[in-house]
Amino acid sequence: MALSVGIVGLPNVGKSTLFNALSSKQAEAANYAFCTIEPNVGIVPVPDPRFDALVKIVQPEKTVPATVEFVDIAGLVRGASKGEGKGNAFLANIRECDAIVHVVRAFEDENVLHVDNRVDPLADIETIETELALKDLDTVQKRLDRARRQSKGGSAIEKKAIEVTEALEKLLDQGKPSRLYDPGDDEDKQNIVRDLALITRKPIFYVCNVKEDQLAAGDADPLVARVKTHADSVGAPLVVICAKIEAEIMQLAPEDRADFLASAGLEEPGLNAVIRTGYRMLDLITYFTAGKQEVRAWTIKRGTKAPGAAGKIHSDFERGFIRAEVMFWEDRVSLGTEAAVKAAGKMGIEGKEYVVRDGDVMHFRFNV
Repeated sequence: MALSVGIVGLPNVGKSTLFNALSSKQAEAANYAFCTIEPNVGIVPVPDPRFDALVKIVQPEKTVPATVEFVDIAGLVRGASKGEGKGNAFLANIRECDAIVHVVRAFEDENVLHVDNRVDPLADIETIETELALKDLDTVQKRLDRARRQSKGGSAIEKKAIEVTEALEKLLDQGKPSRLYDPGDDEDKQNIVRDLALITRKPIFYVCNVKEDQLAAGDADPLVARVKTHADSVGAPLVVICAKIEAEIMQLAPEDRADFLASAGLEEPGLNAVIRTGYRMLDLITYFTAGKQEVRAWTIKRGTKAPGAAGKIHSDFERGFIRAEVMFWEDRVSLGTEAAVKAAGKMGIEGKEYVVRDGDVMHFRFNV
């Protein structure tokens, strides 16, 4: 499952600097608007100490971690929903992502231009989220017009579409995100909402980009605290980073990073929190396969049963599923070998109804 997270924000808030740190593919980061014209895409491994521990104990020939795709989308401006600043193209890029990370500038620096000549993170958030809501409003109103025309023929689905789009129109017209609309258990309504592919229905989290001397204060920093209050009010996670430091860390040799982090008062790169938050936004979990040839992390939805997890490897595994041999990653690491796990009674033989746990190590038996 390729999870795609779009990085959005006003110009010059640190989006491309963050992307540069996230990915080995370097986007251009310059002190002027619209330096990123086409979206840059980077595939980033998900930091996971469980995976690292399995690799250390198994010592495989090959390792394949879970990954997240980050898309660096050019800075949005007021009027983007109507095409200002190449807005239509950029909003189309966001529509294709699974989740959104909204980068917010929370630092003062007269040498870094602000598109509105002021540093006000809540105003910045309002600008971006208003543009996203306006774009969705345009989408919803077009669908509402079509539903009203087609419902005249007596279509039950189109009558439901009117009900759904009128409710969405009311929300969006108030500047509220479409994710607040609940279609309930009605499958038709669920399908109507899904087909609209609304941007404001996507999960979102915030990244506060601060200067190095603000990091120690964390949420207590006055500018960060304002964003935290907003994030809490909408139930969104917040990560505080200094994108400039993160970019510097990634330019260092791996063996030099620990000392640099310690000197900055950090236990790990802030990027790790950004990546993990993006990964968890869609309620994803990881199971592992671990053998001498390969240790691999597999991404599945929470609640997936064993045959569905097997199908991530190959459709034949799901079609011909017989059983799964399951152990927990911690047991595999602490006991050292599969034989030791089995001897300790820690390996389970599970059937088709087994719900995979986050951190399971699995072997599948199948026959086609």
